[in-house]
Amino acid sequence: MIQYDAHNWFEHLLDIKGSMFREIIGRVLTCVAWAAVVCVLNQHASDFFRLESLGFPDTAHGLIGSVLGLLLVFRTNASYDRFWEGRKIWGAMINDCRNLARLSKIWMQRDQQLANEICEWITVYPWMVMRRLRGTQDDGTSHWNLDPVELSAVLKSKQASLEVAGKLSRLLLLARDRGLLSELQLIATESNVQRLVDYLGGCERIQNTPLPFAYMVHLRRALIVYCFTLPFALLDKFHWGTVVVVLLISYLMFGIEEIGVEIENPFGIEENDLPLERLCETIQRDVRAL
Repeated sequence: MIQYDAHNWFEHLLDIKGSMFREIIGRVLTCVAWAAVVCVLNQHASDFFRLESLGFPDTAHGLIGSVLGLLLVFRTNASYDRFWEGRKIWGAMINDCRNLARLSKIWMQRDQQLANEICEWITVYPWMVMRRLRGTQDDGTSHWNLDPVELSAVLKSKQASLEVAGKLSRLLLLARDRGLLSELQLIATESNVQRLVDYLGGCERIQNTPLPFAYMVHLRRALIVYCFTLPFALLDKFHWGTVVVVLLISYLMFGIEEIGVEIENPFGIEENDLPLERLCETIQRDVRAL
């Protein structure tokens, strides 16, 4: 995620990185080239088409643009809801990791070695969730103070995050068997582990459920039709200035749609995705500070 000062208008005004410029420039230039072709054809409309102009009244096109604007607003709002829900899930994960570590250190004062082992496995969990969401083997270049054989077995597992959650549950049961936790305390700490697993499910729900296919296809078809018929609605008023107007409008339209695509899945590695590494490091730093 790109960090910026929201009060400084000019610091990133001309930035290319993270602005969707690279993603949409091909589509925008195609629309501009088409607008230029239409302008050329319009100059010879009387010769080729026996018409005074290829332009048509812009009333209907304006109405279509209003409807298309509503569709784009819904698209970006739906995508931002998914982005913000993902951030809330990771914020809750941070809180539950802190709480589980805090309770372990307090309630297991008679066995600090076991409490430290639990805390260390807590720091492993968010990294495993990040790996699962991104489909990578990246562990954040971190190292953990755990048994290398046991840790290696977890890292090689196809369900590494669930293996870590299971390890936490087994350690909590061990603490109960040693008399470090009462039944109520075990229930309280185990509920933290259960919520950690629930957060993984929440992230997977966002990742594996894109916006409905029909909505995406219809919106893109409407965008293409609108942008490629736009020159005909502008010819009579702007003439060769139509090319510039098409450039501006197509940039805005395609840019808004691409922003929705970019933030729809916030768990990737793009510039506008959530900074999962930084969130994992926050959990690691805070838990180890105990």
